Amino acid sequence: MRVVKNYLYNVGYQVLAIIVPLITSYYVSRVLSPEGVGANAFTNSIIQYFMLLANIGIGYYGNREIAYVRDNKQKMAATFWEIQIVKTVMTVVAYLSFVVFMAFYSGNKTYMWAQSINLIAVAFDISWLYQGLEDFKRTVLRNTFVKITSMIAIFIFIKSPKDVAVYIIVLALSTLLGNLTLWPHAVNNYGHVDRGTKLNPWRHFVPTVTMFVPQIATQLYVQLNRTMLGLMVDQKASGFYQYSDNLVKLILAFVTATGTVMLPHVA
Repeated sequence: MRVVKNYLYNVGYQVLAIIVPLITSYYVSRVLSPEGVGANAFTNSIIQYFMLLANIGIGYYGNREIAYVRDNKQKMAATFWEIQIVKTVMTVVAYLSFVVFMAFYSGNKTYMWAQSINLIAVAFDISWLYQGLEDFKRTVLRNTFVKITSMIAIFIFIKSPKDVAVYIIVLALSTLLGNLTLWPHAVNNYGHVDRGTKLNPWRHFVPTVTMFVPQIATQLYVQLNRTMLGLMVDQKASGFYQYSDNLVKLILAFVTATGTVMLPHVA
């Protein structure tokens, strides 16, 4: 029964995550114009590569490792902090790589710096901890609140074609703030490590890289389409592609939600 509930929670959020942009798309496309929407889609596709590096497979790996040790609070707390240290270090590496990239980037740098908030948000994303505990309700309710808040903020703050950067910041900040809301409960309930406990975060590095490699293949073909359209046609084409792709992902969410829910249960 718990698996069924978690599946429904996860599917509900996945559908909401796609429906909210569809609800706001008519308003945003009219206010920002297709060029503005395309600029967001194109620059977001670029930042996703750096986010992929920062995550380095921890979403699946952390989920599984927490499921292995969740019956032992001390082992779970140590595992949580070890994996989080690796993720924080990789986020710093990814952000430094992004700074180097920006030295050579010739596009709209304001949009790219705004998108970099998404990269910072990666360091604070501990949804893998709650997934490993099979506590999908907490992450889904958090994400639902974030999506609804961002939708309201879009209608309040996005008023003209000049607000593309504001639009990007609203979406990115909502993700960052949503990630931060999970921390107080996690630290208070799962983050207490006994004094003298030695953490060994780098024992997780090779396994995360092993899980990272197949993710590169799946993520590249998803993100590369928008990047190629922006480079080979124009950024407006990236925007059109993203909206049509969201419709396809609406159905796909029912399938992918199963894997996310079953992974900690099987582990």
